[in-house]
Amino acid sequence: MSSFNDSTLGASNQVETSIEIQLTNRDKKTVFFRGLLVFPAVVFIASFTQSFEAGASFGGLLFAPALLALLVRGVYPSYVLSFNKSMLELNARIAAYALLLTDEYPSIEANPNIKVELPEIDGGAKLSRVLPLVKWLFAIPLYIVGIVYVVIAFVLTFFAWIITSATGNYPESIANFVLGTIEFWNRIYGYAVILVTDDYPSFTL
Repeated sequence: MSSFNDSTLGASNQVETSIEIQLTNRDKKTVFFRGLLVFPAVVFIASFTQSFEAGASFGGLLFAPALLALLVRGVYPSYVLSFNKSMLELNARIAAYALLLTDEYPSIEANPNIKVELPEIDGGAKLSRVLPLVKWLFAIPLYIVGIVYVVIAFVLTFFAWIITSATGNYPESIANFVLGTIEFWNRIYGYAVILVTDDYPSFTL
């Protein structure tokens, strides 16, 4: 088991992601059937995704309650923050398993090997009350770049699937890129979806 994470974990005003990646001694059988094995976990997280009017979208993340609370009261409710953090970690656990970063099946409870840290926002006092209305628009270039990263990550994961199925070892170079893609999208979610930072995310992995 090797540890890969952002070296600035907890030190920036962005969402930070830490995943313990398993490079060696992989279970070849589960890697080979990973697409089927992850399906129940995908169904589980999909059950959190309601209509936009109900306040949940983007893989179960709560957008509308955070937006309204910041806009009207200038406060980010602690329970919404806790929920969104938990959902980001659940998404990360599912992504890590589906993209072959680990053989550990995604649990429905917190896993110390896969963590997501949110910026300290002091109840929302540090956040703009108006900017959340247009963050989705400002984030469009990030979405485009993120989609390119996702396509590359899927292609690399296909090669990693072949290599890991044959050798039981996951290529470290591919691990770095796939993890970087997960981190990139979590930063986008932090900025444009769960609204925990006003700092524009970097385009680099």
